[in-house]
Amino acid sequence: MCAEIGQVRGGTTCTVLTVKASRSPIPGSVSSKRSSCTPGPRLCEPPIMSAPGVLSFTQQGWEQVLAKVRWALVYLDAACAESLHWGCGSTRLLEAVGGPACHLREFEPAAVGGGAEQPKAVFVLSCLLKGRTVETLRDIICRSHFQYCVVVTAVNHAVHLTANHVPAAAAAELEGQPVFEQLEEKLCEWMGNMNYTAEVLHVPLLFAPVAPHLALTPAFASLFPLLPQDVRLLNSARPDKRRLASLNEVDASALPPELLLQIRCLVSGLSSLCEHLGVREECFAVGSLSRIIAADLANYGPAKNRRKTATGRASVVFVDRTLDLTGAVGHHGDNLLEKIISALPQLPGHTNDVMVNMVELTALQNEEKNQSMVAPGCLAQSNDPAARALWEALLSTKHKEAVMEVRRHLVEAASRENLPIKMSMGRVTPGQLMSYIQLFKNNLKALVNHCGLLQLGLATVQTLKHPQTAKWDNFLAFERLLLQSIGESTMSVVLNQLLPMIKPLNQRTDDDYSPAELLILLIYIYSVSGEFTVDKDLGEAEEKVKKALAQVFCEESEFCPLLQKITGCDSSIKLTFPKSKIAADELFASLRDIAGARNLMKQFKSVYVPGNHTHQACYKPLLKQVVEEIFNPERSDPVDIEHMSSGLTDLLKTGFSMFMKVSRPHPSDHPLLILFVVGGVTVSEAKMIKDLVPSLKPGTQVIVLSTRLLKPLNIPELLFATDRLHPDLGF
Repeated sequence: MCAEIGQVRGGTTCTVLTVKASRSPIPGSVSSKRSSCTPGPRLCEPPIMSAPGVLSFTQQGWEQVLAKVRWALVYLDAACAESLHWGCGSTRLLEAVGGPACHLREFEPAAVGGGAEQPKAVFVLSCLLKGRTVETLRDIICRSHFQYCVVVTAVNHAVHLTANHVPAAAAAELEGQPVFEQLEEKLCEWMGNMNYTAEVLHVPLLFAPVAPHLALTPAFASLFPLLPQDVRLLNSARPDKRRLASLNEVDASALPPELLLQIRCLVSGLSSLCEHLGVREECFAVGSLSRIIAADLANYGPAKNRRKTATGRASVVFVDRTLDLTGAVGHHGDNLLEKIISALPQLPGHTNDVMVNMVELTALQNEEKNQSMVAPGCLAQSNDPAARALWEALLSTKHKEAVMEVRRHLVEAASRENLPIKMSMGRVTPGQLMSYIQLFKNNLKALVNHCGLLQLGLATVQTLKHPQTAKWDNFLAFERLLLQSIGESTMSVVLNQLLPMIKPLNQRTDDDYSPAELLILLIYIYSVSGEFTVDKDLGEAEEKVKKALAQVFCEESEFCPLLQKITGCDSSIKLTFPKSKIAADELFASLRDIAGARNLMKQFKSVYVPGNHTHQACYKPLLKQVVEEIFNPERSDPVDIEHMSSGLTDLLKTGFSMFMKVSRPHPSDHPLLILFVVGGVTVSEAKMIKDLVPSLKPGTQVIVLSTRLLKPLNIPELLFATDRLHPDLGF
C-alpha cells in the first residue's frame, strides 16, 4: 500500500484514480507531550452500528494512531498497511498527517529517513518489538533528524514479556510496562538526545475488516494447520522425550517456541476484540492446531479480569483449514469476487487485495509499458459508501446477479452525473460495462465522485475478459466429473484419468493445466477422497503421476515462485530429473497427509456425499457440517467440536458432568458466534456461514474470522512451500 500511496501522490491523474474520496475535516494538531494511548479526536468515524463489531474495533484502534500522526513521517509495515487499507483507507491517514507532501513510507531496512524539516516520526507495526524490527527502527532513526518518535505495536506488553522469557508469575508482579519503557530510552538514545520525546504503545491493529461479517488477520496469513509429517519433525527435535503418535497428541508444550509465540500474538489480538465486543467467550475447536489456539485463548492470563466484568457472552469456534481443502481449491463457488481474486494480480504487499488496471481511464494507450505509469486500483473502498455497498453486494450474490449489480451501479452513477448513457437490456457483457465506464473518462468531476465504483467496475470487466475465467469452467467440469468417479472407481483409476492432462510446456495449449494448476487438481482429488485403501495399483498410479510431474518440472522455461520453493531451484536449467523426482515424492507425502486429515474425526470424517438414483454425488463443505452440528437441537454434546476449559471451575464442571446433571458449555449457547478458520477462508464459505447461521437459529449474530482470503493457488503455497512449524518472527 505504501508504494501505491507514493504513486498516487505523484500526479493529478493518479490521485483521481486511486485516492478514495473523503471530505472529513482535518482535526487540529495533536500535542507532542508523552501520553497514554487514550483516543484523541474521532478522526476515523465508524458507521452507526447496532452493536460493536470488528469494523468498529479496527477503526477505534486507528483513531488512536491517527491522533498521533499530525505532521509526522509515518512508517507502516505490510500487515498494518493492509488493516488501514480495509479499515479506514490511506486517505484518512494522509488527512490526519496534513501537509502537501506524502509522508507515508514502508517500514523496511532501506526506508528513507527523515530530514531536518521532519522532526517527528510514527512507526505502526504489527509485530513484536524485537530482533530485526528493533534493528530496522534503530537504522531509520539513526539516519534521520527526529526529535519525537512514537512506536505503535499491535502486540500487547504481556506478550512482549513472554517473548523476553519473563515467567508468568514474575510478569504479574511487574509495575508499568518495562519492555516498552526500555525501548523508549533506546529511541531517545538513537535520536541523539535523552531529552527528546519517545512513546511506545500498544494498539490492537489485528484485523483487515473486509465486510461487516468477515475480517482477516494479515499478520498471520502464513499460519497454517499442521500435518502428520510435522509430527515426525517434532519428534526428531525432541529425541529425549516421549514420541508423539499423532496430531491428536500435539499440545502447546510440543510446539517450537516461535510458533507458540505467533499463536500468543494472535490470541492477544482476539482477546482485545472480545474486550471491545464486551463478551466473555467460550472457546471450542475442530482440529489439532485449532485446539492449541483455543486452549491458549481460554487460559490467557490478561483476559481473566475482563471476563469477570463482561456482560455479553460469545462462542469462539476455531476450525483447521486442512480438514477440508476441497473447498479451498475447488471452483464450485458461483461467485464473481472469487474469480476476480483469482484472475487479477495481487496488490504488492497485500494478501487480500488485487491490482486493477486503471489505464483505460487515462489518455494513455492500454499497453503493458503504460500500466506501471498509473497507480493501480483495488477492491477495498473503505471511504466510498456507494462503492462499499457494491462491494458488499458482490460478496453475497451469485456471479450472474453480481454482474447485473455492477451494471446497475454504473448506470445509476452515470445518470446522476448526466452522462449520455445508452441503456441496453439483456445479458451483461464486458463491452457493455466498459462503454459505461468510458463515459466517466473525460469528466474529472464524475471521475472523482465515483472512482471507487469505477475500480470495481474495471475489476469486473478485466476478470470477465481474463483467460483464467474461461479456465475456471474447465476446473469446475473436472471437479464434477471427479465427484462422480470417486463413488464408482478406485483412487488409482482417478489418478490414471489425470495422467493425460499432465503435459510438458511444448505440448500445452491455453486450455491445458500449468504445473501449479495440476497441484490444485491433485489437492482436490486427495482432500475430497479422504481415507482410501493403499494397494499395489495405487502405488503404480502414483508413481506414473510423480514421474510425469517431475518431467514437466524439468521442462518448464520459467519457474514461478512456487516451483522455485518446491524444487529448491530458481530455474529448470539447474534442476535434474532425480532432484525433480524427490520433490514430486515429497508432494505426494503431503497429499497422503491431506487425504488422512479427517482420520482423527469421529463425526466429520467425510466431505463427500455419494450419489444415488435421486441425486448426483456432491461435496458437502466441512464448515457447513460444523455450523449445522452447532445448531443441531438433537445434539447436546458435539463429538468433534471440543470445548476448551478456562481454569479450575470449568474443569470441575466438566468432571461433575460425567456423573451429575451439569450441562457442559455448548457452542450454540450464546447470541454471538465467532467462527475462526485457521489457514484461510473463501468468499463463498464466508457467505454460506453468514446465510446459514440465522436460518438455523434466528437472532444469532455470526462473525467469520480467518487468517486470509483464499484463492485456489494459495493452497499449494501454504501446503508445499511454507515452514508451518517455524514462522519467521524476525529474531
